[in-house]
Amino acid sequence: MRLKPSRIIAGFCLLLLPIWLTAQGCTGNLGENIFTEGDFGSGTANILTVDPLIAPGFIYQRNPPPNDGFYTITNDMRRWAGTFPTWTAFADNSSDPNGYMMVVNAAFQPGKFYEQVVTGLCENTEYQFTADVRNILRRGTNGLTPNVSFSIDDVTQFTTGPVPENEVWNTYGFSFATAPGQTTVTLALSNNAPGGFGNDLAIDNISFRACGPEARIAGAENISICEDGAPTTLTATINGDEYDSPAFQWQQSFDEGMTWDNLPGENAMTYVLDSRASGFYYYRYLLANGPVNLSNSKCRVVSNVKVVFVVPKRYEIIDTLCAGLSFAVDQSVYDRTGVFVDTLLSSLGCDSIVTLRLEVVPDPGLLASFRIQPPSCSDRSDGEAQLLGVANGVGPFALTFLDTLQSPSRVFTGLAEASYPFRVVDRYGCVDEGSISLVSPFPFTVDLGDDQTVKLGDLAQVLVMTQDTVASYQYIPDPGFDCSPNCDDFSFIPENTFTLRLAAVSVNGCEASDSVRIRVVKERKVYLPTAFSPDGDGVNDRFTIFGGVPNVTAVQRLEIFDRWGGSVFLRENQLPNDPAGGWDGLIDGEAAPAGAYYFTAELLFVDGETLPYRGSLVLVR
Repeated sequence: MRLKPSRIIAGFCLLLLPIWLTAQGCTGNLGENIFTEGDFGSGTANILTVDPLIAPGFIYQRNPPPNDGFYTITNDMRRWAGTFPTWTAFADNSSDPNGYMMVVNAAFQPGKFYEQVVTGLCENTEYQFTADVRNILRRGTNGLTPNVSFSIDDVTQFTTGPVPENEVWNTYGFSFATAPGQTTVTLALSNNAPGGFGNDLAIDNISFRACGPEARIAGAENISICEDGAPTTLTATINGDEYDSPAFQWQQSFDEGMTWDNLPGENAMTYVLDSRASGFYYYRYLLANGPVNLSNSKCRVVSNVKVVFVVPKRYEIIDTLCAGLSFAVDQSVYDRTGVFVDTLLSSLGCDSIVTLRLEVVPDPGLLASFRIQPPSCSDRSDGEAQLLGVANGVGPFALTFLDTLQSPSRVFTGLAEASYPFRVVDRYGCVDEGSISLVSPFPFTVDLGDDQTVKLGDLAQVLVMTQDTVASYQYIPDPGFDCSPNCDDFSFIPENTFTLRLAAVSVNGCEASDSVRIRVVKERKVYLPTAFSPDGDGVNDRFTIFGGVPNVTAVQRLEIFDRWGGSVFLRENQLPNDPAGGWDGLIDGEAAPAGAYYFTAELLFVDGETLPYRGSLVLVR
C-alpha cells in the first residue's frame, strides 16, 4: 500500500529533489564560494547607502541612475524613480526579492570596476572564477557592448567578448591553478570597451571556488530505508586524477542543507548508517588533496547531497481541511472529521501503521482584497498590485500571482493593462480565486490637423486637438515664435515649407506626438506703377513701390534713370507702400521734364530673399 496525502507528498518532493548546478570552467566538483560577499548581500532598501569601496576608479552613486564613471548597488532597477530610456529595468539574479546587484555606467576610458584580494589559498590547487554579467541596454539599441576581462594579479586570464543586448544574465568565467608557494591572489573585473553610448552593465554572483575531481555519492540522489531495516552504506566515488592523496570528511545537515556539521571520525570512503528514527537525513562529504588541504575551507570541494528518508513504522497525521477537499491513504479517501487508522506497505517492504486525525471545517468564503495602481499611460507597464488582506480565512495564506507562488505581502510592479488571475489559499486549503484588472487611461494623443498650404506672408494656424490637459509642449523645429501661454492655438507666418512636429506631455506624464506639413507658396505680391503725375492734386503725385505686407518687408534700393542713363533719384532701406519715400518728379529741386524714365529696385521679402526688379515709367505733366 502507498500513502497518498497530496499535501504532504508535495513537500516530500521538494526535499527529495535537490538541484546540483555545475558552473562553467570546471569539469569536476566545486567547493563552497570563497566570495560570500560576491552576491552583494541583501536588504530592503532599494539602494545600498554605504559605499562598498569595491570599484577602483569608479565613484559610488546613491541617487540612480549612475552617470558615466559611477556605479550603484541596488536590489531592483524597476523601483528607481527614473532611468535612461535605453536601459532595461530588472532585479538581481537570484530568488531573493531583496538581493543586491552592482550596476555600472562605464567610464569614458576602459578600466577596472571590481577588485578583491583572496588570502589563505592552497598552492598547486585549481580554482574557478565566475560572474554573472548583463548588458543593460534594451534589445536592438545597438550601442557599445561591454567586454569584461577577468584577471589574476593584474594579468588577464579570460575575456568575455562582447556581452550581447539579449536582456538576460550571462555567466562567464574560467579556471586556473595556483603556483607553488602561491596562497594569495588579487581578483579583478575590468571593462575593455570605452564608455559612450551604451557599454553599461550589471554584475551579480561573483564566485571563487576550489575545483576538483567529480565527487559523488554512489547510487541515486535520494534513497529510502525502513525504520527497523538493516544498516545502509554510503560510498564516495571519485572520477578524475586531480588528487593523488584524497582525504574525506563526511558531514550531516540538520536543517535541510542550510548548514553542515562534521561527523567525527568519518574520514573513510564509506559511511555506514545504522538503524535510526524515521525522518529525512542529509549527507555529503568534503574532498581535498590531503588532510592539510581538507582542513582549509578554501582548498576543498563538496560532493553532491544524498537525502535518506527513513520510512517510519507509525505515521500520525493531524490535518485540517476545507470542506470539499479530501485526504487519501492508499485506496481510502477521507472527507469528514474523525480519527482513521490504516496500514500500508511501501515499495521497500516497510510495514507502517497510519493514524489520521482529520478535521473538516466549513468553507468560510475567502475574500481577497487588492490595492491596484493602473498604468500611468496606455503604452506603459508601470502598474502595481498588492494583496492587502484576506477576509474570513485562517492564515497563513499562499498567493499565486503571475502563475507563480508568491509572498502575499509582495508588491507586484511593472504591470501593463491586462487581467491578472490570482489564487489565494488559506491554512486549511479554502480558496478564493479570480482575476484583477488593470485598466490604462484613455490613450493620450495630440492632433495638429491636416497639412496646410499658405501664401508667403500669410498666417498659418496651429490648433492642437487632444483629449487630455497638456502640461508641456515642444515644437520641433522651433519655427521662431514664442507660443506661450497658448501653445495649443496660435498663428505665425511661415517663411518656408517645413514640417512642424509637436512632442507633448500630459499632466499625468504621458507622451504623444504629431506633425503637420506647412507648404508655403512663394507668391511675390509686388505692384510696380507705370506712370505718375506730380501735379500736386494729391493723387499719384509720387512714384513708389507697392507690395503686400508682410509679403514684402522692405524696399532696400530704388533708383530712377532718365532716357540717357543718368541717375535722377536714389533711395535705400524704405518701407513698401510709402509715397513719402518715392520720387516726387524733381531733379535737383527743378521739375523734371515729362516723358519716359527707367527704374531698378531691390525688394526684401519675409522669407529673407532679396529679388531685383526693373521697368519703365512715364512722368505725366
